[in-house]
Amino acid sequence: MKTDFKLLNLLGTVYRQGNLVYSEGGTRLLSPVGNRVTSFDLVNNRSFTYNYEHRRNIVRIALNRQGTLMITVDETGRAILVNAVARTVLHHFNFLDTVQDISFSPDGQYFAIACGRFVQVWKTPDVGEDRQFAPFVRHRVYAGHFADVTSVTWSEDSRFFISTSKDMTSRIFSLHSDEKDVAMTLAGHRDYVIKAFFNDTQEIIYTLSKDGALFRWEYTAKPAEDEDEEMDEDEDERPMSWRITAKNFFHADTKVKCADFHAKSNMLVVGFYNGEFRLYELPEFTMIQQLSMGQNAVDTVSINESGEWLAFGSGRLGQLLVYEWQSESYVLKQQGYFDRPNALCYSPDGSRLVTASDDGKIKVWDVSSGFCLCTFSEHQGAVTGVQFAKRGQVLFSSSMDGTVRAWDMIRFRNFRTFTADKRLQFNTLAVDPSGEVVVAGSQDSFEIYVWSVQTAQLLDSLTGHEGPVSCLAFGSENSVLASASWDSTVRVWNIFGRTQTVEPIEVTSDVLSLAMRPDSKELAVSTLDGHVAIYDVEDARQLHLIDGRKDIRAGRYLEDRFASSNAARSKHFTTVSYSRDGTALVAAGNNNTICMYDVANEVLVKRFTVSQNLTLDGTQQMLNSSKITSAGTSIDAVDRDGENLDREDREDLALPGSQRGDPLVRSVRAAVGVTAVEFSPTLAAFAAATVSEGLLIFSIAQDVVFDPFDLDVDITPAATVEVLREQEYLTALVMAFRLNERWLVQKVYEAVPLGDVQLVCTSLPQVYVQRLLLYIGESLVRDDSAHMEYHLVWVRRLLAAHGRYISDHKQEFGCLKLIQRFLSRVGKDVVSVGRRNGHVLRYLEGVEAEEGEEEDEEEVDEDEDEDLDADDSDEGEWIAPKKNQAPF
Repeated sequence: MKTDFKLLNLLGTVYRQGNLVYSEGGTRLLSPVGNRVTSFDLVNNRSFTYNYEHRRNIVRIALNRQGTLMITVDETGRAILVNAVARTVLHHFNFLDTVQDISFSPDGQYFAIACGRFVQVWKTPDVGEDRQFAPFVRHRVYAGHFADVTSVTWSEDSRFFISTSKDMTSRIFSLHSDEKDVAMTLAGHRDYVIKAFFNDTQEIIYTLSKDGALFRWEYTAKPAEDEDEEMDEDEDERPMSWRITAKNFFHADTKVKCADFHAKSNMLVVGFYNGEFRLYELPEFTMIQQLSMGQNAVDTVSINESGEWLAFGSGRLGQLLVYEWQSESYVLKQQGYFDRPNALCYSPDGSRLVTASDDGKIKVWDVSSGFCLCTFSEHQGAVTGVQFAKRGQVLFSSSMDGTVRAWDMIRFRNFRTFTADKRLQFNTLAVDPSGEVVVAGSQDSFEIYVWSVQTAQLLDSLTGHEGPVSCLAFGSENSVLASASWDSTVRVWNIFGRTQTVEPIEVTSDVLSLAMRPDSKELAVSTLDGHVAIYDVEDARQLHLIDGRKDIRAGRYLEDRFASSNAARSKHFTTVSYSRDGTALVAAGNNNTICMYDVANEVLVKRFTVSQNLTLDGTQQMLNSSKITSAGTSIDAVDRDGENLDREDREDLALPGSQRGDPLVRSVRAAVGVTAVEFSPTLAAFAAATVSEGLLIFSIAQDVVFDPFDLDVDITPAATVEVLREQEYLTALVMAFRLNERWLVQKVYEAVPLGDVQLVCTSLPQVYVQRLLLYIGESLVRDDSAHMEYHLVWVRRLLAAHGRYISDHKQEFGCLKLIQRFLSRVGKDVVSVGRRNGHVLRYLEGVEAEEGEEEDEEEVDEDEDEDLDADDSDEGEWIAPKKNQAPF
């Protein structure tokens, strides 16, 4: 079994705080999720999380226009430079102060940061420059503001930038010293200036303040005070400067939180503290749309390059929205958990992942895309367990509300509800491999309850334990049930015989978790003393014993006055899971460690760190005495929110001591930990449900895909063209895809005759269907006027030939969104044009019908003349045929 697992994705957390950044094409969105960054591919319906971490939560992200370099900055001003394409870390740097904004220049040669009261401009690292010791070289520091700078905006030619500040002013700076005369202060607002923008021609500047005032500035001459002065001086002789030419106000009941401006379309998007956002068209200040995304503030907004998609983030809700304002539809709508997840399970085919949480919600995740497919919210209490039936079409869940529910995963609905003969809170769940029986245990009773899935009737209750039942587990091969209880025993049951197969297994310590090997021959038991014991199911004999105490790295908490090595907290595993082949075991607990063991040799194979975020308890290792006050408390534990100038930042809606809900506003620090872990049935990944980070997916890298099609042929562009000349279109198309050259694919694709499209689509290997649809979608979006009908014929033939394969692999065909996006846009245009020209179309149809009737009358007259001529002619005389007419 391979063990080179790496972090692939982070689910359940889509946005925490900071700004959202689009890629150059506007099809990829970068979102800060705590101390990591997640990339969402909005077209191909995929996502991944960068493998590096910050020591604090990320507050700003910047991506250069070329899409190659990305800079992320955390709360303490520490920055990481990343190669966005290769996903590798290039350099670490510390700006030594809180960074409010960071932005690359459009040409990519510089980037500016708002650090305190100053604006710093740095040169972008470039491999073409001379060798230098420091990757970051500071170009210049710009001063002039009397309070913290809130934002920095570049001009399109990368020569100037505008900085806004809390001192209610904006300042224009030039990048080069020879243009320093353009520096100017724009004053007049009565509240913080949160953003400033250049228009497309750079002749107009818009400044937006927190109180909802939008000023338009133009570079004009000073207006004359009276008519005499106007007559004495010409307009060209008056001094020129930036002046306010228009003032507009939003007149909202709350203040402005964020804004973004699209210069090409003159569209302004504004987000407010009450969850409302508006779209305006400038310079007329015409409101296009007004919508709301909830009751909480819109923390950030971003517009993609084409101006079609708007991205919104709400940190209090943990919500991320991508909204297409023209069609008034959502491209992406995701929201994380309010409470920590309690349980997780993979579907039998490994394509889906289900998590359950304390807030009573069950979420179904698509593993390949990383998006939530469905949310079940019928439970009225915390959900404690989820489990799939063997075929994967039915999901079972147990809850503290006293019910066990069965869910149809095809129609996404609840079709069975199981209850006991008395009110109980179920804390554990197990499902028979056949899917006919479901069992659940409770801490309120010493019995194990058995229900029939078909009739939803309570069949029996297994008695024998002398304490509350804490864990249940079935194998995958037969109906052998293992149960653990507070009476320090583990019992193995024959579920259909309703008897115990062996004597109870005595355990020296409390059982925290147990897992049955898929072949139901071994049982792994995790205990409070930090051991994982492996037992033989048939004779209850201990086979292996793994000591996990030496492998667990439990960090120190904020109030601890000792190092983590001296802590006795969380030196045990609370969840264990077998791999499908039974050779490996993954274990985790309320600590910062996930351990993978080789069961046969009882050795640690690999250890994973859950998080390096120092804002969480349990991540620090050493005691830092410099952060301890004279009273013995930590400096980080002092609440400084009351020192904030803004009333909105001082508000805390959380209850005192609350540990649930939004982790950003809780008054008790979150602690790192893992509540559930499980191997994927494919052996290529495993998932860990964490307390504060979300759902971590660790996977084996599979970047190289072997394709042995036509391996004995020398595939070159020249050979592809030669095959195309021989009119072997299918072979030429496959060879072009193998070479992965767009110009060659276009040449072969456009050379296929319309009559052969159906034959090529029918014979096309399934491995190339997704690539061909992606090429067609990109061609439609890139040039929607050329070969439109030809492209749509290809799409229709591909769907007809491979529709079942596409339906079974929906997660791989995100490219269909490109085609759907094109059709929705063009379809609306065609309908609107047809409505506007309805009278013209009816007139043309009428004219065509009249012309057709006249032609028919002329043909009838000609036929009558021919018949008369035939009658007048002699019977045996040969008549010469007319032109284009057969002689017989």
